[in-house]
Amino acid sequence: MATATLTINSRNYGAWSLRGWLLCRFSGIEFEEQIVAHDDPDTRAELLMLSSSYRVPRLEFGGFYVWDTLAIGEFLHERFPQAKLLPDDAGMRSHCRSVSGEMHAGFANLRAGLPMNIRARYANYPVWAGVQADIDRIIETWLGAFEHWGGPYLIGDRLTMADAMYAPVCTRFRTYDVKLDDACADYSARILALPEMQEWERKALEEPEEMEELDVEF
Repeated sequence: MATATLTINSRNYGAWSLRGWLLCRFSGIEFEEQIVAHDDPDTRAELLMLSSSYRVPRLEFGGFYVWDTLAIGEFLHERFPQAKLLPDDAGMRSHCRSVSGEMHAGFANLRAGLPMNIRARYANYPVWAGVQADIDRIIETWLGAFEHWGGPYLIGDRLTMADAMYAPVCTRFRTYDVKLDDACADYSARILALPEMQEWERKALEEPEEMEELDVEF
C-alpha cells in the first residue's frame, strides 16, 4: 500500500517531475502518482519556464508537503538514510550536494535552448554559445566527479541525489545529438538504461498530449 503521493506533470517534458520521481524511486518509498493535466494553465507555464515550478514535483508524506526538488531529496534522505541518496562519507556528501545544487540553481541557457523532449530527435542540432557554455560546465562537472570518486555514477559506485538531478540532462543530450567524450557518453547511456528511466520513458511515449511550443523543429 502506498504511503505517499507524488504530484508530477508531463513525463515527456517535465524535467523537474522526472527528478522528483527518481528521488522517490531511489529512496525505495512506496508512492502513488498524481498527474496534473497538461492543459492546466499553471502547468503549461511551468513547462514553458514562464513561471517558477512550485506545483510539481510535490511530495505528500505523513502529513508533510514538500514541493522543491532538492527539499524532496533531503526529506527522503532524512527518513530513509539506508537508501543513501546522500553518501555517508562527508566529502562525497558535500560533493553530491554541491553538484545537485548547481543543477538546481543554474544552467538556464541549457533549459531554454534544449528543453526536455523525450520523444524528439534532432540530428546535428545547432547549439548557440550560451547553451554550449552550460554543456561544457556539465561535462567538466561529470569528468571531475568521475576522476574524484571513480564512477560509474557521479558520486561513486551507487546512485545518489546527483544522478537524479542530472538524469534529464542525459535525455537532452540524446534528443539534441550533443557530442560527448567516451566517459560522459558511457555515463549518459548508463543512466538512460536504468530500469527507472526505461519505465519513465515508456510512459512518456504513451502520453497523447503534446505541447506545440516544445515540439517545434528549430
